[in-house]
Amino acid sequence: MQHLILAIALLVSSFLFGQGVKQVDQIKNRSIEVKVLNALNDKGEIHFALFTEEGFMKEPKIAKSSQIINGLSYVTFENIPKGNYAIICFHDENGNKRMDFHENGMPKESYGTSNNTLNFGPPQFANSKFEMTDEDLTLEIKF
Repeated sequence: MQHLILAIALLVSSFLFGQGVKQVDQIKNRSIEVKVLNALNDKGEIHFALFTEEGFMKEPKIAKSSQIINGLSYVTFENIPKGNYAIICFHDENGNKRMDFHENGMPKESYGTSNNTLNFGPPQFANSKFEMTDEDLTLEIKF
């Protein structure tokens, strides 16, 4: 009988103490708010793309678009795990959902990258990358 009472007491106590244990090691993904502050006009929309190094300029992890109001456009990328990323955005003035170029290869539409680097040539991941840590981020991209 004593063994039965002891077994029940252990079972109840393990149940009660087990309820108080929380998982501290849960991974908490954060968000990145990206703003373009200086669009030349409010025509069309701005397309934003979030890249990792492996898919840079080929396959975005997430792509979003936003309308422009008084030269301002912004999106929020949510549930982003830790890591290194880069963002490219462009002003799609004519609404064809792609970046347009002159015959000489120069862009017809405004574009920018995270870190606001000026490149003579296509954007580079190394110049545009930023690190996603445990904090939410706000990035401003200038055309």
